[in-house]
Amino acid sequence: MSDRVPDSKTPAMVAFAMVALGIVIAALRHGVLDGSWPGGIIAAAGAIPACLGMWKGIQQETQGTLALSVTAVIASLGVGGVLIVLRIVDMIRH
Repeated sequence: MSDRVPDSKTPAMVAFAMVALGIVIAALRHGVLDGSWPGGIIAAAGAIPACLGMWKGIQQETQGTLALSVTAVIASLGVGGVLIVLRIVDMIRH
């Protein structure tokens, strides 16, 4: 049997932290409902460490890490996309 590396959820937690940071930036700059370019980009960039977590989950054959990382990818891209689209809509309105 091969020695397994301990389960690592750190990349997914970093991704969730980036999503939270993106929301905070949006709230401080224009308000969450008006969106934010930097907040959206930072939130969407959270998909990068989340994809690393997915790869680790696949390599370690652990469903917990993989599921958490998939959720982090969806949250990162979803929140980032929404913040950017809201900013575009706000720019068109004004």
